[in-house]
Amino acid sequence: MDFTAGGRLEVRLTGADVGKRVSVRCLADSADTDAKFTDTVGVLTSWDHGVLVITRRTGEIVRIPESSLVAGKVVPAAPARRRGPAASFEELARVAARAWQPVESERLGDWTLRAAGGFTRRANSVLALGDPGLPLDEALKRVRAWYGERELPPYIQAATGAEGTQEGLCAALEERGWRREVSAELRIAALAPIGDLDTDDTAVARVRLERHVDETWLQRYQRFGVAGPHVLKVLGSGPSVWFASVPGEGGVPSAIGRCVVDGRWAGFMAVEVDPAARRRGLATAVMAALARRALDEGASAAWLQVEADNGGARALYDGMGFATHHSYHHFRA
Repeated sequence: MDFTAGGRLEVRLTGADVGKRVSVRCLADSADTDAKFTDTVGVLTSWDHGVLVITRRTGEIVRIPESSLVAGKVVPAAPARRRGPAASFEELARVAARAWQPVESERLGDWTLRAAGGFTRRANSVLALGDPGLPLDEALKRVRAWYGERELPPYIQAATGAEGTQEGLCAALEERGWRREVSAELRIAALAPIGDLDTDDTAVARVRLERHVDETWLQRYQRFGVAGPHVLKVLGSGPSVWFASVPGEGGVPSAIGRCVVDGRWAGFMAVEVDPAARRRGLATAVMAALARRALDEGASAAWLQVEADNGGARALYDGMGFATHHSYHHFRA
């Protein structure tokens, strides 16, 4: 990694660069690695008391003692992705929120506090876009109290890794004792190729599409304790919602999926396959059938969310052309 045209290493960062994307090199901890230096790229979220805090694209927060710095500089934003439709972070965050609507919500400045009886963090967390209209510590106190009144753990959803994401908020939450429980990627792709996936048309023909979720679909989903009204409301929320299922033994579907069509976007979620029926192309068939219906409704772009540690799903979506737009995280007090 060259930090100057002549190959010399120097620190060209100051406290005024907080909030910018930077690349730094520091002396490695010899107890942890054989390498002499380690390199870190991310957003410089603070520089206080002789410690730099850098938030990487994945949301990982790295603390670097100033005394270990060898070189550092501000670097351009990550290059635009070559795959998938153009989209801003805020557009995608709001589209995803409309696909997982809460049972109740309340505004705190530009933030939205959301609750749905605890079913899915996406409907039971603060959508922290913009300014809460209060100093951060006071806003967090209000958040804890609001969720406490509902006997729910307080979560805040924040994102990293794209222009306009919330690296500063993530670092500030960690400094205040909030911990990242779950990280996931929001991925995007062109929609038409998903509808044209190389799959068995017979399998696609077996996929049933319905406007409403039924008991058999819920038996395959199993992401909740009891499917009360709050679960049905969240699953049924969105501008245009479709539920897919492939008939299976005992009346329980072999595979399911959910799609929310919202303008140009089609969001895919809840794609699950019976373990006994995996590697038969059923997930691909479900995705293709939902994509074709979304194309009929005028959508042209696709998005989905996949947890960072779900290697099988990540590989599946890689093959469908999905590329990561940004990462998002749920922080718990």
